[in-house]
Amino acid sequence: MSPREIISNALREGRIKLLEHEAISVVKSYGIPVAEAYLAKNVEEAIEIAGKIGYPVVLKIVSPDISHKSDVGGVVVGVNNSDQVREAFNKIMENVPKKAPNARITGILVQKMAEKGGVEVIVGGLRDNVFGPVVMFGLGGIFVEVLKDVSFRVAPLTREDALDMIKEIKAHKILEGYRNTPPVNKEALADIIVKVAKLLEENPEIDSLDLNPIIAYPDKAIVVDARIILKKR
Repeated sequence: MSPREIISNALREGRIKLLEHEAISVVKSYGIPVAEAYLAKNVEEAIEIAGKIGYPVVLKIVSPDISHKSDVGGVVVGVNNSDQVREAFNKIMENVPKKAPNARITGILVQKMAEKGGVEVIVGGLRDNVFGPVVMFGLGGIFVEVLKDVSFRVAPLTREDALDMIKEIKAHKILEGYRNTPPVNKEALADIIVKVAKLLEENPEIDSLDLNPIIAYPDKAIVVDARIILKKR
């Protein structure tokens, strides 16, 4: 489905939060690199998907009623073979109804596990009442909440704007490389920032989005989690 179809479908169903596989699909359609992921409705589908995208994989519950998947036992990481996929799938399907008995379950996302190493960053966006689409960049994971070290720009953005955003955060030296850690690929990050600005501009129904974490490596950057919230009608 196209981004327009995904967004229209969610609004028609009365949802303002895209499900994770929907958000990933929207982001991917803009040429933003995302860790490969597909929705599985049953164990056999999960095993087939894992075999196709390659191990190790992560399994995550997909539900319109669950925001914090780990809190309800809805995530299993480091799954290395079909037997472990079966075990993880069944474990999640057993955990979630116990901890969130009223949650509707859409399925389970099977996602390629990101390679080790790299630096976690965030690219976010929101629709300001005055300025319109605004894009944010900062260190990802827990750092964005703890340090609040972020930079902002109003869309549309050029590649130069995006590179300036990367340089503006106080912690940008971490991205330059430190000790035995090589510098990350800032061009790959700038490319994601520019594409996020375009995504926001072209889809006025989107109120906010978070790509967090994005893992930045010396040769690439890849989105691991995507969250998209639509405007209330």
